[in-house]
Amino acid sequence: MKKILLSMTALLLLVMTACGTTENDTTGSDATTEKKKLVMGTSADFAPFESRNTDGEIVGFDIDLANYIADELGFELEIKDMKFDGLVGALQTNRVDIVLAGMSATEKRDKNVDFSIPYNHSGEMFITLKDSNIKTIDDLKGQTLGVQLGTIQEEGAKKLQEDYDFEIKQVDSAQTLIQELLSNRINVAYLDKSVATGYIEKQDLAGFDDPTTSSPGMAVAFPEGSDFVEEVNKVIEKMEENGKLDELKEKWLSEE
Repeated sequence: MKKILLSMTALLLLVMTACGTTENDTTGSDATTEKKKLVMGTSADFAPFESRNTDGEIVGFDIDLANYIADELGFELEIKDMKFDGLVGALQTNRVDIVLAGMSATEKRDKNVDFSIPYNHSGEMFITLKDSNIKTIDDLKGQTLGVQLGTIQEEGAKKLQEDYDFEIKQVDSAQTLIQELLSNRINVAYLDKSVATGYIEKQDLAGFDDPTTSSPGMAVAFPEGSDFVEEVNKVIEKMEENGKLDELKEKWLSEE
């Protein structure tokens, strides 16, 4: 009887040990999967770089670029949609690993995050209603100009304000900016040229280029000190060489 009890005890210990190993292996597998996930922050109100389609899916130039980068480096991409002016903070608090959001690599931002090499240059544009008398930058005096919070256009507008004497109204998204213009709550909107062109066509608006600025290019943003910058730079350089970057520009940024 004692031998039977000892045998049963040994068998039970063996089963418990085996279960423990399986659980540990599973945990290890989950940890590996989690480690291979690349969390990207964006603001999906900035077509054609990122916006939601009719099915609610986030699509655009930056999304295709991020997926290509993730595939090349062996990551699974997870996208988090948030307000544009919260993206730098999300990097600083490690809530996201990278940001692709049509973000220009300005000197001010570069003090708080790291940037990849530029992947696109657009420039800026002023948007008005079709029947507006605002035709050039000199017509801005006494007008109300709208900008999106946290953007390079907000920074640029503050500099231009000194010479052209207009009021500035800040809103939290590009879509809201256009709504403000259509509702006559602002006289002109100031946006990235690629984004502005899309709104001009869809809403039958007018616009003209900003002749005064040469904005830095758009780049991928990272937490300060990230070792990931060099790897992403290599992918972007590869895309420039193999034509993939031009393909994305033709797909999303072509004016035709």
